[in-house]
Amino acid sequence: MADSVAVKTRPAAAQPPSSGRRTQRARREARAAYLFLAPWFVGLLVITIGPIVASLYLSFTDYSLLSEAKWVGLDNYVKMFTEDPRFLSSLKVTTIYVVVSVPLQLAFALALALVLDRGLRGLPIYRSIFYLPSLLGGSVAIAILWRKVFGSDGLVNAVLSIFGIEGPGWVGDPDTALGTLILLHVWTFGAPMIIFLAGLRQIPSSYYEAAAVDGAGALRQFRSITMPLLTPIIFFNLVLEVIKSFQSFTQAFIVSNGKGGPADSTLFYTLYLYLKGFKSYDMGYAAAMAWILLLIIAALTGVNFLASKYWVFYGDTK
Repeated sequence: MADSVAVKTRPAAAQPPSSGRRTQRARREARAAYLFLAPWFVGLLVITIGPIVASLYLSFTDYSLLSEAKWVGLDNYVKMFTEDPRFLSSLKVTTIYVVVSVPLQLAFALALALVLDRGLRGLPIYRSIFYLPSLLGGSVAIAILWRKVFGSDGLVNAVLSIFGIEGPGWVGDPDTALGTLILLHVWTFGAPMIIFLAGLRQIPSSYYEAAAVDGAGALRQFRSITMPLLTPIIFFNLVLEVIKSFQSFTQAFIVSNGKGGPADSTLFYTLYLYLKGFKSYDMGYAAAMAWILLLIIAALTGVNFLASKYWVFYGDTK
C-alpha cells in the first residue's frame, strides 16, 4: 500500500487588479488633474494667448479704440520706419540706455559680489540691504524721489553748491536727463549681485589655493579662474537685464511727466508705445510697435545665445 504523500499547497497569490479597474482609476486621476489645471489653462487662453493673437491682428489694422478696426495691411510697419521720426528717436534712446546701463550695472554688481564673497561678518544683512534697490527701483515712489534728487533744487545740486558748483537741472537738461535714468538702472544692481554671489560661492577654493602655490596674484586669479568659471552667470544676467531694460517704462514716465522730454531725450520705446496707444488712441500702431519690440528682443536674445559659445565656459565643455 503506497504511503500517502502530504501535499503542501501555497496560498494563492494576490491577484493584481484587472486592467479595467486600472483604466478607470487612471481616468479618474486624469479628470482630477485636468480639473485642478483648468484655471491655468483658462488663464493661458484668455489672458495670454488670446491677447497675443488679438494684438497681432490689430497691428495690421487702423484701430483707435473709438471705432471698428480697419484692415490696412503693413501700413503701420511701413509708417514706423519711413514717416515717424519719434519712433526712430525712441528706438535710439532705448538702445543707448540698454548699451550703457546694462554693462555698468553688471560690472558694479560683480564688484560688490566679489567684496561680499570675502566672508564679511553679517553677510545676510549686507545682502538684504544691497538687494533692496532691485525691489524698489521700478516703483513710482523711487522715480519721484529720483526726479527730486536730480532736480534743479535737488540733493545733488545742494551737495555741489557746498563746493561752489552750480549744477544744472539734471532731469530737465536734454544732455543729462537720460544719464539720470541710466544711473537709476545701475542703482538697481541687487538682483544680479545676488546671482553673482551665488556663482562665486560655487567655485572650489582649491582652484585658488593651487593658483596661489603657483605664484598667481589676485588679479591673475580673477582673470584665469573667476571670470572663466563665472561666464555662465554673466551670460544669464546679461540676457535677463537686456530684456528687462528694453521693457523699462516707469522711470521715464515719472521723470519726464509722461512726455519723454526734454526734447525726447528720455522717450523710451515703451513710453512712446504708451503715448501712441493710450494718448493718441492709435491702438493699431501701438500693437505694431509691440510686435517690433518683441522681434528686437528675440533677435538680441538669439544673438546672445549664438555668441555665447565663443566666450561662455562650462565645466563639462571639452
